[in-house]
Amino acid sequence: MTFNELGLNELLLKAIETTGYTVPTPVQMQAIPAAIGGADLMVSSHTGSGKTAAFTLPSLNRLVDRKPAPGAGPRVLVLTPTRELAQQVEKAVKTYGRHLRWLNTACLVGGAPFFAQVKQLSRPVDVVVATPGRLIDHLTRRKIKLSDVEVLILDEADRMLDMGFVEDIETIVAATPASRQTLLFSATLDGVVGSLASRMTRNAQRVEIAPTVENRGNIEQRLMMADNMVHKTRLLESLLGGDDLQQAVVFTATKRSAEEVSLALQEKGFAAAALHGDMHQTARNRTLDKLRQGRIGVLVATDVAARGIDVAGISHVINFDPPRQVEDYVHRIGRTGRAGRDGIAITMSGPREMGIIRAIERFTGKRLDVHVIEGLEPSARPTSPRRPAGGGDRKPGFGGRSSSGSWNRESRDSRPGANKGWGSDSQGAGRSGYGRDERPSFPREERSAAAPREDRGGFGRGEHRGGFGREENRGGFGRDEHRGSFNRDERAPRREGARFGEDRPEGARRPRPAARG
Repeated sequence: MTFNELGLNELLLKAIETTGYTVPTPVQMQAIPAAIGGADLMVSSHTGSGKTAAFTLPSLNRLVDRKPAPGAGPRVLVLTPTRELAQQVEKAVKTYGRHLRWLNTACLVGGAPFFAQVKQLSRPVDVVVATPGRLIDHLTRRKIKLSDVEVLILDEADRMLDMGFVEDIETIVAATPASRQTLLFSATLDGVVGSLASRMTRNAQRVEIAPTVENRGNIEQRLMMADNMVHKTRLLESLLGGDDLQQAVVFTATKRSAEEVSLALQEKGFAAAALHGDMHQTARNRTLDKLRQGRIGVLVATDVAARGIDVAGISHVINFDPPRQVEDYVHRIGRTGRAGRDGIAITMSGPREMGIIRAIERFTGKRLDVHVIEGLEPSARPTSPRRPAGGGDRKPGFGGRSSSGSWNRESRDSRPGANKGWGSDSQGAGRSGYGRDERPSFPREERSAAAPREDRGGFGRGEHRGGFGREENRGGFGRDEHRGSFNRDERAPRREGARFGEDRPEGARRPRPAARG
């Protein structure tokens, strides 16, 4: 099947030819004819399947023969979860509508100047692409009206719900006409997404393209095990120094980690930059432009960049932190292998993160191949978890504080500086590979000998014996010289007939505490 058989206008077909696409993708084959026929759609499709064209082309086809009326609002409204995706969709609208010379678009996203967007809306606009939060701002200030919307498109609906936009979406939908056509695209149509879609659509036609990575055979997926943060950092530096790497996107779990990893890579001589939600939109656009121009070799980003980045030169995607949701894994690795090119997706994991790795493998239906770098192999986990005869060590494992040869966050590496990691408070001798404080700890079996406790059964510290932190109290509630207490260990023998909290007779001497060894 070709695009000529989908029922599109000649002006749109002419624009498609200039892009170089000749054969529609499976989602386009099913969605475009149905959307042209006027049906509501619920489409489940994986990233990189061509879904942007699947809703852009039929929407423009609806507008080809009718120019906008003066003072009318937008006729096509597209909602996206992120700014980058909104800009990508607007670019696609302009590309496919290049021969519709009267076509006007507006992109309403956060982080951009508000009054510049108001100026865009002051003229007739045919297509508005927006993020829910910024569109609500314009609605509440009455800078835009949605009463003329003919087609409402929700792109990446599952992601918008994950980001907490459900109330904003419902408010926006309520402002549009009930006679509109609704096209909903999502990675999944189950659960909350399915419930939202059923409320927003009328007799919707379902189009489901398997949202698995196995359809993307040009992406090689790898797994690398890391003992701790120091080990993970050295793996990352080794990977980024490889000869086969052109450009890479490194994903982290938090905005702070993105900044820290980016700065550390810059200090090592890499052309790296960070991208996350706290950045102003102008800075984000500038960073993405540098990436497209090849001036940035490594982009360190949070999941805000997992959807909306389309740079053909990205050869590697590295999950420095595994994604929190398995669906995000698909969108992350979809940043490589674009336009038919080959790509490599590498996920770094410690033993405590193997649960999400197994979930990813079940979701994708494909097992991740374990790779190692010579000289940076992970420590071998002991086969026998028995404790030594002395009873001093705990079971070996990730996070055990006295394990030997285990995958431990407290960095059992003997190399200089091995106990420091990203965000660590230690300065060379600490035990915190993942940003823990320098608090020495001892196994339970050794506490009595290695760190005898001074507080015996209460809430006090230091020399207090079971009280609530008052000096010289012996297990009472803060009253001086009281003996009747709730103290477990040092409880004094009770006098005959004495009541709880009764004062000691005048001149009575306090027993001297036992000597501590």
